[in-house]
Amino acid sequence: MAALFPFRALRPTPAAAPDVAAVPYDVVTTDEAAELARNNPLSFLHVSHAEIDLPAPTDPYAAEVYETAARNFVTLQRAAPLVMEDAPTVYVYRLRMGEHEQTGVAGCFSLDEYDRDVIKKHERTRRDKEDDRTRHMLAIGAQTGPVFLTYASNDRIRRIVDNTTATPPLIDFVASDGIQHVLWKVAFDSTRALQDAFESVPALYIADGHHRAASAARARAELGAASGPGEWDTVLGVAFPHEQVQILAYNRLVTDLAGASATSFLSRLSASFTVSDGRPVPRRRGDVSMYLQGAWYTIALGDAPSNRVAADRLDVNRLQELILTPMLGIGDVRTDRRIDFVGGARGTRFLEEAVVSGRAAVAFSLYPVSVDDLMSISDQGGIMPPKSTWFEPKLRDGLLSHVF
Repeated sequence: MAALFPFRALRPTPAAAPDVAAVPYDVVTTDEAAELARNNPLSFLHVSHAEIDLPAPTDPYAAEVYETAARNFVTLQRAAPLVMEDAPTVYVYRLRMGEHEQTGVAGCFSLDEYDRDVIKKHERTRRDKEDDRTRHMLAIGAQTGPVFLTYASNDRIRRIVDNTTATPPLIDFVASDGIQHVLWKVAFDSTRALQDAFESVPALYIADGHHRAASAARARAELGAASGPGEWDTVLGVAFPHEQVQILAYNRLVTDLAGASATSFLSRLSASFTVSDGRPVPRRRGDVSMYLQGAWYTIALGDAPSNRVAADRLDVNRLQELILTPMLGIGDVRTDRRIDFVGGARGTRFLEEAVVSGRAAVAFSLYPVSVDDLMSISDQGGIMPPKSTWFEPKLRDGLLSHVF
């Protein structure tokens, strides 16, 4: 079963929501956050990236950053204003990007179930990133960015969500990036029905937000040891039916060719794979598009061996094993500074510009991982290679905060 819990959200008023809501803290650098929050004192980036309000360069993990985040959070509650719901509530949250639309249930989910893998993971987390968000949660006393969850579609949940979205929304705005965010409060009777419906869901899957979930579990351990059970026993999340979730490719840039010329590198590739004139986006799994010296090529990796586990058969893993490591000397992608990762939302033109400008020597565009891949690998207890999935559109920080 999957447990769903209403909570007393701290949220902006409808009029303030467009100014408060901010992109997730982990998709922008400090410089990008500062630019996005420029001339907008209500942006939640002043809380999630509080170093932007300190003299540069400030270490984003310095104690004063978390102290500033706590002060900014209090200031924002007065200035926006942010209001606390009178009673525990569940929400429906819709995202629309172009023709794509996805509608999920926003509430709190059990950290006991996270510990027992009812809430399933597919990604390893980094301790330094966990440390950061754990310190941030403890400093401000709240979870402020929801975990993006998915689940196998459920007709009972869908009917309740459809009935809710037939009513006037609480918040409805289009962000500066063109993505529409719509939020409904779920009626009391429908909340109980949703809780019952979620009990028939066998598992939830973390799509995006592994570090948020891991940090919430660590904050819970610390707060629970001192004070016993409390609001910290759950994690803020939005759960979407699996067929609505959109995964884009997570592409690669490599800064150099490990001493090889473009001609010799292309020749080496052609000796191992079928390489042909190509297109920016692969047509099928098993093909990788490569941009080198102003031209796109298709590298046919072929079918993955059937005797390998599902995570190892992903194109992102095969690119690493067959090309990036043996031919370009890219080892641990978590630490190697010669590789960079580009979410599919930036488009392949971004890859071309990086190569043309000299910031990279070669770019690789991948066929996206499917939601079925994510769920089956998670069910097997497997771990996807780093930077395998880019989810778009993304939830906004600051629209719903779960206060301890």
